[in-house]
Amino acid sequence: MKDLPARRLLLVHAHPDDETINNGATMALYAAAGAQVTLVTCTLGEEGEVIPPDLAHLAPDREDRLGPHRIGELAAAMKELGVTDHRFLGGPGRFRDSGMMGLEQNHREGAFWNTDVDDAAPHLVEVIRSVRPQVLVTYDPHGGYGHPDHIQAHRVAMRAAGLSADPGYRPGLGEAHTIAKIYWNRVPRSVAEEGFARLRDAGVDFPGIAAIDDIPGVVDDSDITAEIDGREYAERKAAAMRAHASQIAVDGPFFALSNDLGQPMFVREYYQLVQGDPGAPPGEREHDLFAGVPA
Repeated sequence: MKDLPARRLLLVHAHPDDETINNGATMALYAAAGAQVTLVTCTLGEEGEVIPPDLAHLAPDREDRLGPHRIGELAAAMKELGVTDHRFLGGPGRFRDSGMMGLEQNHREGAFWNTDVDDAAPHLVEVIRSVRPQVLVTYDPHGGYGHPDHIQAHRVAMRAAGLSADPGYRPGLGEAHTIAKIYWNRVPRSVAEEGFARLRDAGVDFPGIAAIDDIPGVVDDSDITAEIDGREYAERKAAAMRAHASQIAVDGPFFALSNDLGQPMFVREYYQLVQGDPGAPPGEREHDLFAGVPA
């Protein structure tokens, strides 16, 4: 077994930009602290809606070259966050963006949503057994907000975590490894409400303001088990979001997606522990995703 950094964090996301919106400050913090931060992105985000007019020709209904462009955006974003290990599940373009729920793209051959979980999971098992993370971060079963690729990323991540720990499952993919802690991305409702209040008071020049239900993973505050203070890395997160220029428009501590509806950018990032032992007393939040993980 090769020498590995003492702390190893794996994040599984659906499209380029999801990682920065959800976990950019967390990723920058742990990368700066010397942890191994590995990002696995499941699609190239080929079906994304393009914001800048000068990139409109890349859209799927025109040249259909958005995916390769977003590979470059993701690389630029990871450079801003200090993350050097970022991969696409099964290799770039192995699984295609499925579009929003209910669209015909959901059923296209090769679409991530149209792929059997057990056909996709082995690609992630191989990564897990190589990187051997103690901590995995991914979406909840609803994918945060119901996007089919987010739901599928959750399913594949959870399935792969289980398969990776089974020494009888495809030993050719590497030595079995059990992930100590699994977290789902979350946002406490009180934090979302406060963020939108700040946005309204700031008078930022977006055509409209999003609703709390537009933010993935909003839950009651009591469901939050971990809070990562990434304020020191706010500028890095903002720079990484700006790198995803085809999808995100940033204005100070706020941003908008292609719907032009303003949202707050969160630099304290929140999680719910769903597997593994908590590293904080009952009723208290962890402030380190590795809390309680044996050295």
